[in-house]
Amino acid sequence: MMGIFVITLVFAGIGMLVQSRLKSKFKQYSEVSLQNGLSGKEIAEKMLRDNNIFDVRIVSVEGQLTDHYNPSDKTVNLSPDVYQGRSVSAAAVAAHECGHAVQHAVAYSMLGFRSAMVPVLNIANNFMPIALSIGMMILYSTGNRMVLMVGVTLFALATLFSFVTLPVEFDASNRALAWMESKNVVTQTEHDGAKDALWWAAMTYVAAAVGMLAQLLYYVSMLSGRRNN
Repeated sequence: MMGIFVITLVFAGIGMLVQSRLKSKFKQYSEVSLQNGLSGKEIAEKMLRDNNIFDVRIVSVEGQLTDHYNPSDKTVNLSPDVYQGRSVSAAAVAAHECGHAVQHAVAYSMLGFRSAMVPVLNIANNFMPIALSIGMMILYSTGNRMVLMVGVTLFALATLFSFVTLPVEFDASNRALAWMESKNVVTQTEHDGAKDALWWAAMTYVAAAVGMLAQLLYYVSMLSGRRNN
């Protein structure tokens, strides 16, 4: 059982490093004011208009880096620093979240697949920790792997979800950057800064997905090893 703790600690450490780098990047670019003087809210409004989207609301939510698009009520939720900010960071985040709204409007398949997985994943997450913990104890005490197989199956579902999230996030960033460039919303230097910030944001998802895959492979190796004994 020590192996899973080591894997978890290693990737938790990597995740913390990436998250720290992300915060550093967003702090750096939050100090770079946009030449056009637009706020994150105004950037979001403009991107939605330019994509003929008029049924999505832009709202301010509490917290830092809590920005997200909610497809269920069609809201672009921006943290105060982004909603009110007039910086490269604010523009990058606001445009990225609107990128998800564009995905929704054009029925981007991976977003639809991800959204369809959410209800099942919520149920799986409620049972997965219990199934894994109890399953490992039963495996080591009796050799029966049935309960652990259930836990690993649920974990595989969560891992799949984390990988499905990757193209959704990268595509939203690509849409945001392409729009900012085509509409001359930012200068070339500001565009490069936005691209850098969004790349680090995407790396948090990559680190999480790879970490989950490593844990999944470990669980699978436990089942396989026990089967071969």
